[in-house]
Amino acid sequence: MNLLVVCLGNICRSPMAEGALRARLEASALAGRVRVDSAGTGGWHAGEPPDRRAIACARGHGVDIGGQRARQVTADDFDTFDWILCADRANLRDVLRMAPAAARGRVVLLLEWAGLEAAGEVPDPYTGGPEDFQQVWRLVDSAAQAVVARLAAN
Repeated sequence: MNLLVVCLGNICRSPMAEGALRARLEASALAGRVRVDSAGTGGWHAGEPPDRRAIACARGHGVDIGGQRARQVTADDFDTFDWILCADRANLRDVLRMAPAAARGRVVLLLEWAGLEAAGEVPDPYTGGPEDFQQVWRLVDSAAQAVVARLAAN
């Protein structure tokens, strides 16, 4: 199973979600069986590490995301990944515009696919403070736990 988490610039939400998913998967019976990556709909941060606040927030929860590097969604991603999990409706719309018709059914909202919230969104913490990053962590970590449970049940 291959999962790609997508946000706008791949420096806040999707790297945090990637980190949470990796940590939860590695601690489960699914360790080594699920590949996780992240990307952004925009490429202006390509090659950069996650936002320092995202790194600090994840570190505070015992997860190191400092080695990740931002990248933009590519056409190959639609062949490589079984599911493309978008942080919000704008990301979903942008990824669906890029997706070939055969892949569109595998492009979904992260929180909804995890079974947490129908049409739920992970808010962008970029212009906020530490509390906004903590809110995002709570959401993506809850999603990661739910994803592990979903995949383990199959």
